Amino acid sequence: MSRYQSVVEPFALAHVRVISGDESGTVRNNMTVLVNAAGRIEQVAPSIETSIPEEYHYLDGTGKTVMPGLINAHTHLFAQGKPLNPKLATPQGQRMVAGLVHSALGKPYMASTVAQNAKTLLESGVTTIRTLGDVRYEVVELRDKIAAGEIAGPRILASGPLLAIPEGHGAPLIALTSSTPEEARECALRNIEHGVNAIKIAATGGVTDAQKIGEAGSPQMSVEQMRAICEVAHDNGIIVGAHAQSTEGVRRALEAGVDTIEHGSVLNDELIGLFRHNPNSLRGYSALVPTLSAGLPLTMIDQKVTGITDIQLENSKTVVEGMVTGARQAHEAGLVVGVGTDTGMTFVPQYATWRELVLLVRFAGFTPAQAIHAATQVNAQMLGVDDVTGSLEIGKAADLLVLNMNPLEDLHALERPALVVAAGRPVFRPNVERFQQIDELLDRVYE
Repeated sequence: MSRYQSVVEPFALAHVRVISGDESGTVRNNMTVLVNAAGRIEQVAPSIETSIPEEYHYLDGTGKTVMPGLINAHTHLFAQGKPLNPKLATPQGQRMVAGLVHSALGKPYMASTVAQNAKTLLESGVTTIRTLGDVRYEVVELRDKIAAGEIAGPRILASGPLLAIPEGHGAPLIALTSSTPEEARECALRNIEHGVNAIKIAATGGVTDAQKIGEAGSPQMSVEQMRAICEVAHDNGIIVGAHAQSTEGVRRALEAGVDTIEHGSVLNDELIGLFRHNPNSLRGYSALVPTLSAGLPLTMIDQKVTGITDIQLENSKTVVEGMVTGARQAHEAGLVVGVGTDTGMTFVPQYATWRELVLLVRFAGFTPAQAIHAATQVNAQMLGVDDVTGSLEIGKAADLLVLNMNPLEDLHALERPALVVAAGRPVFRPNVERFQQIDELLDRVYE
């Protein structure tokens, strides 16, 4: 079997410890997982009771742990996660970069970049992602190539450009902009016509492109504009994620009917009630994706090292405190809390999804089992792909993460997978390019 195969061949993964990804952390020892030629899970049963068909490749998993592949619900594939240049985050800087990446030379460069970053996510153990802000529709094209088995990568829910107000968060580099509900509706329709299966709204300002203190978290898009977007998306069965970094911004986005709040803020009883029962959302509730990985480095690492501006630092202090508090409050209230890292942002490498689980344990009160549950079964339900992935059940896609140690005992076990299987296609000896300085910095501040 080659390192990556476009043709799925049936195999048996024998004598493994199985972690199902439930909230209580159920473990079953000495199990065998059969994966059929359709790339689906055929059986998960005690090894002693399993007969392996002759034509199946036999993989001895003695001493290994198998769990569902990780799901990252907040990614960007246009950058690797090295520090972003603050000068390029200004409206002028974004316009310049946008001109380059939208050019004839920029398009193939961006197609290559997103494919490489998706492959990095896969080889780090992530078998499903949602992007929330792409340059154009390069990730839609990548999604379809991966689904067809042409290249290696995770299952993708692709957003295309996010939807913002003129000069708002993400504009103009990764956003379509609108000033009225009708224009907002047209932007949403344009994305859907280009084949997106995720939608992202910038409900408030953000840290990365803030040009004045207080801009991050300040409401930007009106409730009416956001409601128009949500209606179009929901009519097409697509959930809407909203960048929202203040209590008021979260309230407006929830009132509009968004399905996931990205980053979040300090919650109150009204907001907790709206998360739990949101009549304008697609499924009647909304979820929180805290992205602690994107916020904490900006306040925990020295500014000389991060390279962020004084304005970005001041904005991040307020925003990050709200993100951490909101994550803890949401978990304590029993709300749906998903896992996303905001990959590609400063100090958020594509390969470091595992860190978010560690941060949820340290800062938001999760147990390791609850963090794994959130990154697998909860994320699958939240994204509407739980009929296909998120758990090790017969008939579901064989999205498997094989580890050398038990992550319930130490989440660092997730850092270097022994084997990753995506839709039945094994990636042997998964290996990613790591940024040693960034990893050492993060290890130090999170100790």
